[in-house]
Amino acid sequence: MTLRRQSPPPQQDAPLPPPPPPPPPQQQQQKRRPQNPLNRSTSIPETLLNKYRMGRLLGRGSFAKVFAAYTIADGDKPVAIKIIDKTKTDSIMEPKIICEIKAMRRLQHHPNVLRILEVMATKTKIFIVMELAVGGDLFSKVVQRGRMKESGARRYFQQLVSALRFCHENGVAHRDVKPQNLLLDGDGNLKVSDFGLSALAEAAEAQNGGVNGILHTACGTPAFTAPEVLYRRGYDGAKADAWSCGVILFFFLSASLPFDDSNLALMYKKIHRKQYQIPAWVSKPARFIVHQLLDPNPQTRMSIETLMNHPWFLNKYQTPSQRSLFESEYSKSCKFETPLSSFNAFDIISMSSGLDLSGLFEATCRKEKRFTSTERLGRVIERVKEVGEKLDYRVEEGKGGAIGLAKGKLVLLFEAMEIAEKMVVAEVRVAKGCGIEFEEVHLVELKNGLGDIVLDWHGDLTGAAV
Repeated sequence: MTLRRQSPPPQQDAPLPPPPPPPPPQQQQQKRRPQNPLNRSTSIPETLLNKYRMGRLLGRGSFAKVFAAYTIADGDKPVAIKIIDKTKTDSIMEPKIICEIKAMRRLQHHPNVLRILEVMATKTKIFIVMELAVGGDLFSKVVQRGRMKESGARRYFQQLVSALRFCHENGVAHRDVKPQNLLLDGDGNLKVSDFGLSALAEAAEAQNGGVNGILHTACGTPAFTAPEVLYRRGYDGAKADAWSCGVILFFFLSASLPFDDSNLALMYKKIHRKQYQIPAWVSKPARFIVHQLLDPNPQTRMSIETLMNHPWFLNKYQTPSQRSLFESEYSKSCKFETPLSSFNAFDIISMSSGLDLSGLFEATCRKEKRFTSTERLGRVIERVKEVGEKLDYRVEEGKGGAIGLAKGKLVLLFEAMEIAEKMVVAEVRVAKGCGIEFEEVHLVELKNGLGDIVLDWHGDLTGAAV
C-alpha cells in the first residue's frame, strides 16, 4: 500500500465578523513585542535553569513534551529537550524512563545514534537534553518525495544497520525501529532515536534468571514489529530489530509497506505466509536481503552480522581504518551506569520526591577512579590530553568532551563535568585491560602528570584482566 498524505477538507465560506476597534497606543506597542509562544500554551518558562532558551514545541505524549531549545552559554547552539512530568508517571513508566536514559548514555559515542547531552531534574520534572536533528524524519521524507533510489536507500540503510549493531554489541535492543524514529541531522546523516521501548541485556538476564538475551514484552508498531514479538513468545531483541530493518529497506525502495492491514489478524497471516510483493525495479541483491530479513522464523532469519558482510551492503560502505576507543569494548569489559555528564544538584533533589534517578548513578563494577579539580572544565580536558600524549598514549577526543587514552592493551576513558563554579568532577574508567595493573603502574604516572590540576582522588579500582 503506497503511503500518501491526505489533503485537508475544504473550508466553507463564512461571513467575516466586523473588525474590532483599534486598541489604545500603549496596547499596540505591547502587542508588537515578541512573545515566546510557550507562554501562551504551556507553563514552560522562556529559559530553563538559566542554561537553555526554550523554542517551539516539537511533539508531545501522555507524560512528556519535546521542545526545540538553544544553549545560552554556547552561542545559541540548537538542542532538543524532552520534558517529562513526573507527576503523570507511574510505577510502570518509571523503569522505562530510566532504561531510555541508560541506553542513550551507553550509545552516545556512535555517530548514527541521537546523542544525549545532559539530564537534569527537579522535584516534578525531568529534562533530557539531546542533539537536535534538524532534517526531520525519514517517514516524512519518503511520504513527501516518494521512493528512494537504491544508492540513497543503501546509504541510510548502512547507517541504520551500523547503529543497531553498536546497540546490540552494547547490550541494547531498540524494539521500535521504524522510519518515524530515524531522524536526519543538518548534513543528511541518519540518527536513530526514541529508545523508550528499548531493553537492556542485563535487565533481561535478571528477569530470566540468567538466561541470556530472552525478552518477553510485546511492544512496537505492528507493521514494523517481528512476528515472534507479536505472538508474545520469548524472543531475541537483535533478531527482532533485524526484521524491522527488512521492513524499512522495503519501505525505502518502494514507498510502501510489505505488511499493512487494519485487521491485525489478517496481517499476521500474511506475515506468516510471506505474502508480500517486492516491486520489479528493486535489484536482485536488494530483493535477496529483504527476503532474508523478512523471514518469520527468527532462527533462520538473516542476522545483522551476516547482513553487514553481504556485497550489496558493503558497496561504498566505508569502515573506519582505526577503531574508535569509544566503541563496544568499553561496554563489553564493564557496563558502567554512572553518567557523569548527567550528574548535578537537580538530580539529587529529584531523589527526594517522585521518580528516583538513583539507578543512573550505580556502577555494576568498580573499574573507575574519580578526581576533583578547581580548574575550569576546558583546562581539565586539555591537561588530560597533554599528559596522555606526554606518556605516549594514543589520545582520542569523543563527544561531549570525553577523552580516550590507549597504550598497548590498556584503554582508559575520561569524562569530566563542571558541577559548580570552580568545581569539576572527572572520572577515569578502565575500558579495556587490567584495572589492578592500571592502579599499580599507570595511575602513578597519571597522578604525577595531573598533579597541578587535581584537588583530590577518590575511589578504588578493582577488576580482572579482560
